[in-house]
Amino acid sequence: MPLSCRGLVAGYGDGEVLRDVSLRMGPGSLYGILGPNGSGKTTLLKCLARLHRPIQGSVRLGSNNLFTGLSEREAARIIAFVPQEETISFPLTVREVVGLGRTPWLGRFGWPDREDKRAVDDSLDEMDLVGVADAPFDEISGGERKRTIIARALAQEARILLLDEPTAHLDVAHALSLWSLLGRLSRRGRTVAVASHEMWQLARFCGKLFLVGKGRIVLSGSPARVLGNPACGRTFGVKIGLARRGRSLTPIIQ
Repeated sequence: MPLSCRGLVAGYGDGEVLRDVSLRMGPGSLYGILGPNGSGKTTLLKCLARLHRPIQGSVRLGSNNLFTGLSEREAARIIAFVPQEETISFPLTVREVVGLGRTPWLGRFGWPDREDKRAVDDSLDEMDLVGVADAPFDEISGGERKRTIIARALAQEARILLLDEPTAHLDVAHALSLWSLLGRLSRRGRTVAVASHEMWQLARFCGKLFLVGKGRIVLSGSPARVLGNPACGRTFGVKIGLARRGRSLTPIIQ
């Protein structure tokens, strides 16, 4: 089921952040939403995740309008979102935070069943959090908190996973492990999109990039096509070269 937007205009108060943005993402692919800080990546992800209503344009999930054709619960069963930062206001353990990802699936009385517990356990294991599962969320490290929020989204078991700067605060080993996981999920048929200014990571792991600059889609296509276009360098305010080693593509700031 594709996730798409057309003619998207979005912002906050009287200010527009996104202007006439259109894109389409289908299942079975890992997408990168690339752009400098302040370019509109986060607002775009929030619109696609049904967390921020656009001023104009539409966001569609298949043939359904995401904001009017689906309930919040229905959308949450299909789309999971990982924010850049998150503060948990209540004194919850890591396991309890991850368990919040099961909320869209809980039954009439809100009690987790065996399937809910399995999803939480699997997500804790996948994100290397078993050892701190019973620790208070506000007492663990920044990297562990980030992995907890990612684990919460994994426990949601949504078909579409949208992540905003997911490797921020992660050490190299956990960052590589996350990218490996995202690749596996996409190969199993999920739609995965990562917003980041880290062009090196997106070039290595994503199959298609959307370059965002000043609230618009500047370019889209393969990493080689996007990063090799002079417009990409202009968007970031630098000159970008490309180096290849086998199948690996590495941007070089010149």
